[in-house]
Amino acid sequence: MVVEQKKRRVRNPVTALSNGFEEGLRRRGYAASTIWKQRRLLNDLIGWLEGQKLAMGDLSMAQVDRFMAGRRAAGVRRLKTPRALGPILDHLRGLGLVPPAEVPVEDDPAHTILSRYRQFLTTERGLVAVTAHRYIDCLRPFLDRRMATGDLDLGGLTPADVTSFVVAWCPCLNSGVAKLTVTALRSFLGFLHLDGVTERSLVPAVPTVLRRRLAGLPKGLEPDQVRRLLAACDTGTVVGIRDLAILTLLVRLGLRRGEVAGLGLDDIDWRAGTIRLRGKGDCHELLPLPPDAGLRLAEYLRHARPADALGRAVFVRHFAPHHALGSSRVSGIVADAARRADLGRVHAHRLRHTVATELLRAGASLPEIGQLLRHRRVETTAIYAKVDRDTLRLIARPWPEVAP
Repeated sequence: MVVEQKKRRVRNPVTALSNGFEEGLRRRGYAASTIWKQRRLLNDLIGWLEGQKLAMGDLSMAQVDRFMAGRRAAGVRRLKTPRALGPILDHLRGLGLVPPAEVPVEDDPAHTILSRYRQFLTTERGLVAVTAHRYIDCLRPFLDRRMATGDLDLGGLTPADVTSFVVAWCPCLNSGVAKLTVTALRSFLGFLHLDGVTERSLVPAVPTVLRRRLAGLPKGLEPDQVRRLLAACDTGTVVGIRDLAILTLLVRLGLRRGEVAGLGLDDIDWRAGTIRLRGKGDCHELLPLPPDAGLRLAEYLRHARPADALGRAVFVRHFAPHHALGSSRVSGIVADAARRADLGRVHAHRLRHTVATELLRAGASLPEIGQLLRHRRVETTAIYAKVDRDTLRLIARPWPEVAP
């Protein structure tokens, strides 16, 4: 009688790899269903590599694209783009099993100068990354025009080149984008002179874009509308508690959306009742924390902020990974609440106008409003003088009678 040897069970290396991967996702707050899908995707990836006779070290982004193309061709409905592999690739790169992320190679000759300019904006000027990105986007048409002949010659720029670009390009834009374009162009030309690319500064050659800043009235919300906006947050959910804390800070202190997004745990002094803000130009300022805003903030930190949140940002995403909210999402939270309250289209900056108009009605002076809103120029605050109708009536002259 021949006794067959029992096959020795080989431990599945994918299982060991998946266990560590699962634990990492669990620590970052991913739901159990998402972890199961990611583990299944990892197993599919390992099986595809084996079928292609490839090792882990061969997993370049080109191979990732091939893997995902095969999934789409097979009719897979979910997890079919390279983005879905993000958590898996991060885990494998952390273990040193796959090559590091590939830095895209820019063939654009303007890439080098724009990279130096971006560094200048964020380090020397103190601009946030989002603003620097907007400046660079506005500059690309100018550089594309310079590259039309096949060579980017910034050293040979003349005042006529600068003026002709603005005259030809800006009339096609709305006033806000046109103003931002000339602002970015002045900044870039100043940088070129400081960097030694141009012999003299060409900033004076940039024409001014006509924009009547004081032509309209700032549109704030009425007190009843503010109450409806705050009541639109469902405090029975963690998302509602977070959104109510954000909205309360906006309507009580008139913060900018970026200041809310950038608020850190270390910026709150509970004993002194103050918060430290990182405003424009990397300016740091202290503001008093109103009791109602502090209460909403404390409720969020105690009951709604994820325990496994990444970093020290106060407000984080509800869905994993729980990293800091972006400024655009802060404005989106305001818009979503306004839609639920049937207030129409409302964004974060309108709440800043609301704070100013309410202070004016309560008897605050324009310098006091400018100090709270942290305006750098008196002209910025002067627009609120037009909504102070009671004071304007005192200086209004009677309309002349028409002679019969």
